[in-house]
Amino acid sequence: MFRLFTAIFFIVLGLTGCAGMRLVDTDVRSFATPPGVPLGATYRFERLPSQQADAAQQDRLEVIVQQALSKVGLQRNDAAASYSVQIAVGMKVDPYSPWDRPSPGWMPGLNLGFGLHSGNVLLMGNGPYMPGFGMGELPYYWRQVSLIMRNLSTSQVVYETHAAHDGRWADSEAVLPAMFDAALRDFPHPPPGVRRIHIEIPR
Repeated sequence: MFRLFTAIFFIVLGLTGCAGMRLVDTDVRSFATPPGVPLGATYRFERLPSQQADAAQQDRLEVIVQQALSKVGLQRNDAAASYSVQIAVGMKVDPYSPWDRPSPGWMPGLNLGFGLHSGNVLLMGNGPYMPGFGMGELPYYWRQVSLIMRNLSTSQVVYETHAAHDGRWADSEAVLPAMFDAALRDFPHPPPGVRRIHIEIPR
């Protein structure tokens, strides 16, 4: 047992030493209508009535998405736009992660895993609950983003993408840009099906 905890200590030490970056792993599914959106195309944002009600928040989101769209060669031009872009963001917060609650048939025992939160290493698993070790003490975040692009001359949807990410990171202002970058990966000709996109961001 002593050797086991010694090994755990050195693994934890190694993880904290590599804490300069963190990984945002996002599940993405995208759809495109041929022939696709040309490089350098212009767009403007469209807002739903509910989004117009909180203009300040939507302004911040649109700044994030504008940066992501510029990376794939699109230009915002509200006065001479060829396309409209509609975005949506949803988030759910759980008091526990999916691994913090004992599952049916749970038996006491040592079954530890590792997770990172703000540079701290957490002990997680199906073992007995140990207050002070990070189990059940931090909220868990589920985020989804979507982007729909329409041709303004035909009102046809030409691009649709959805991305989902879950984890313990509370700072949406850092996570959401990575999620929109992932949502626009392979634009304007995405592969079929769900794919997992990994993006590193500073801690």
